[in-house]
Amino acid sequence: MRGLIIDYCGVLDGTDEERARWRKLMAAARANGVALAVLSNDPGGPGADPIRKFEEDGLVDAVVLSGEVGAEKPEPEVFDIVAERLGLPARDCVLVDDSIVNIHGAVSHGMVGVFYQQFDRAVVEITGLFDLEGEF
Repeated sequence: MRGLIIDYCGVLDGTDEERARWRKLMAAARANGVALAVLSNDPGGPGADPIRKFEEDGLVDAVVLSGEVGAEKPEPEVFDIVAERLGLPARDCVLVDDSIVNIHGAVSHGMVGVFYQQFDRAVVEITGLFDLEGEF
């Protein structure tokens, strides 16, 4: 696995503590050569500025908003779009999402899915998939 794709709403928009832990995990992944993206079914426009900030701040390589690319999760097209923006095939990517429907769509398209319910559970899977070490 070489790409980590993370949903925004329901995953990255949690408490201040969770957001700080995600940032630390993303920094460790980047340092380990993992390409990172945020993928959201957000319609785009000015209301999506908090999501775009992840890319503006250099935390991720790409932000893909469904409303701006014309495809949304769980459609296979959106997984190809985000993987392409990372320069990877979809089969080399992991999707972290709080929607089991989106996880099923990603897995059906050859990706690995991590069903997000709480950070402490997801971090175990993510660190194992990407061989990351540290306290998150």
